[in-house]
Amino acid sequence: MGILYLVIPCYNEEAVIEHTVEELTPILEDLRQKAKIAFESRILLVDDGSRDTTWEKIEALHQANPFVCGLKLAHNRGHQNALMAGLMEARRYCDCAVSMDADLQDDIHVLEEFIDKFNAGTDIVYGVRNKRDSDTFFKRRTALGFYKVMRLLGVETVYNHADYRLMSRRALDALSEYKEVNLFLRGIVPLIGYSTDYVYYDRSERYAGESKYPLRKMLSFAMDGITSFSVRPLRMISVAGILIGCLSVLGLLYALISKLCGVAVSGWTAIVCSIWLLGGIQLFCTGVVGEYIGKIYSEVKARPRYRVETFLKK
Repeated sequence: MGILYLVIPCYNEEAVIEHTVEELTPILEDLRQKAKIAFESRILLVDDGSRDTTWEKIEALHQANPFVCGLKLAHNRGHQNALMAGLMEARRYCDCAVSMDADLQDDIHVLEEFIDKFNAGTDIVYGVRNKRDSDTFFKRRTALGFYKVMRLLGVETVYNHADYRLMSRRALDALSEYKEVNLFLRGIVPLIGYSTDYVYYDRSERYAGESKYPLRKMLSFAMDGITSFSVRPLRMISVAGILIGCLSVLGLLYALISKLCGVAVSGWTAIVCSIWLLGGIQLFCTGVVGEYIGKIYSEVKARPRYRVETFLKK
């Protein structure tokens, strides 16, 4: 029986935060009564620089609910940094921590399964979705495509897993040793090793509010994941350069043979299309290289990932 912390990043979640705590409280009480978690277990709400009344509601919940702790970041740093801040704070007090989203789309009723596996000696337990029926067709296809691309590029990820996971204190200590600024926890956590297991669940609809991951953020998140864990795109550029070079030589030979044979070469269409094609490929390759240079730029400055402004502890 250990101390459990539920780490929940919150950004503009005033519409759901009270409902989230209301739903989680009886589950923690039940786990306490079953002697599966310690009395000191808590819900840690991490305010990621919200612009609404999220923090004010966290303060009120902290006063009214003995389970609730609050962590306020001084500035909005994004979901992954907010989650990391909560996990690093929680590891000072807990034996294990479960990360989840504030919208409660992930099934909280399987928390007992997470705890059972932890009490059996597992260090990392991944929450894995059975299916993605609650997603739109576009989001479902792009999400599945993302996992396939990551696997193709050699990045170790857990299929259909987001950030719903349990980590023991030992695993959290190992996570603290990863110092990169560009965080992609879905790729970092599998690198830790230790004993792992899985809990399968069905994801439900969001209770209220809007998704904090629109298309723009999803694309940025995917790019962070790819460029933070794989150099294969750079190798693919090299291979593409070699192939284009070979095709260019073949094209040159064809043009010379056509000239010697007196065959008239028609118009400028083929030339213009070739220039546009090669120009597009060059710009794309330059963009990929630029992404890696940008990552290096961010890492070498070694700025803090986040700064804690307030911590409300029971």
